[in-house]
Amino acid sequence: MSDHGRLRVAHIELGKHLYGGAQQVLYLLAALPQEEVDSLLICPRGSAVGEGARRLGIEVEEIDYHGDLDWHAVSRIRRILVRHRVGLVHLHSRRGADVWGGLAARKLRLPCILSRRVDHHERRWAVALKYRLYDHVIAISAGIRHVMISDGVPAEAVTCVRSAVDWERFQQPADRSALALRFGLPDHAVVIGIAAQLIPRKGHDVLLDAMTELVVRWPDLHLLVMGKGPLESLLKEQIRERDLEHHIHCVGFLSDLESVLPSLAFLVHPARTEGLGVVLLQAASAGIAVIASDTGGMPEAVTDGETGVLTPPGDAKALEMAMEQLLSAPAQANAFGQMGRARMLREFSIPVMAEGNLEVYRAVMAARSAD
Repeated sequence: MSDHGRLRVAHIELGKHLYGGAQQVLYLLAALPQEEVDSLLICPRGSAVGEGARRLGIEVEEIDYHGDLDWHAVSRIRRILVRHRVGLVHLHSRRGADVWGGLAARKLRLPCILSRRVDHHERRWAVALKYRLYDHVIAISAGIRHVMISDGVPAEAVTCVRSAVDWERFQQPADRSALALRFGLPDHAVVIGIAAQLIPRKGHDVLLDAMTELVVRWPDLHLLVMGKGPLESLLKEQIRERDLEHHIHCVGFLSDLESVLPSLAFLVHPARTEGLGVVLLQAASAGIAVIASDTGGMPEAVTDGETGVLTPPGDAKALEMAMEQLLSAPAQANAFGQMGRARMLREFSIPVMAEGNLEVYRAVMAARSAD
């Protein structure tokens, strides 16, 4: 506990960039009630999440961190936990934080919570070893919770608290002329987008297959590829090989998605796997329709036939048909967007997410007190 009787919680996020999961950490840090929780963020030196937390007035401790195999992080984290008299540890990333942070908490016999943001399966022996480090796990979607239970984590040890979206941030008017000017597109362009790390599981290759056929029938169609990652060079090469440079534009990581999303015709997210997909929540908040894969937590973010369209993962033809459906019926796409916006405000607000996390804190601390 802190000196003021509040629960002192150390949040550990070891990702360096402000991707979806790290942004959720900032939302949580800003929304947890200060009269009950005293937050501390442990993060790598020079990370974007640390900079963001400081702007919120949150105390930050930076550590030298050299990747998933840096087991020395255990002692670095442990020293910080002791110095700050932490009462509860909340682990937020898989970048070693789940193991190294869990071991540091275990050595000090501190209650420990893990936020699980990915929906892939784990080997049962690994589950049996790793999850004994945690008092409780917060799954950001019901789909992730189902995967964890099927892998052997007890159902009573996992609570679903969905990720949130900063709804107000995306309430900007569409300005398609400004969008075209910014990215050097024709005034008559029909612009769609994908915003995701350039990594295999995000399905950029599937989208390229669909675009190859679509641009023949929709010559004014343009795709903004927003994001960075190890596949960037390969993706650009594939775009050149397919002679799609006029239609597909790699624009890098954009920190101002709220200025771009409202002006798109719709967002495409053909990921092969996804815990939930924060960008899907952001697009819906911006009032645009979403096409996503019918797998993982994505069906919780996109209601098929109501806020967008779900297609089988890896199926380029089905993706092509879904894109043609929305291109051919812009009024339907607009209706999907409006219904998505209303749903985000109703079900995915930051206060709802923060309260869900706080309820887990209370339950874990009560269980520890009863032991």
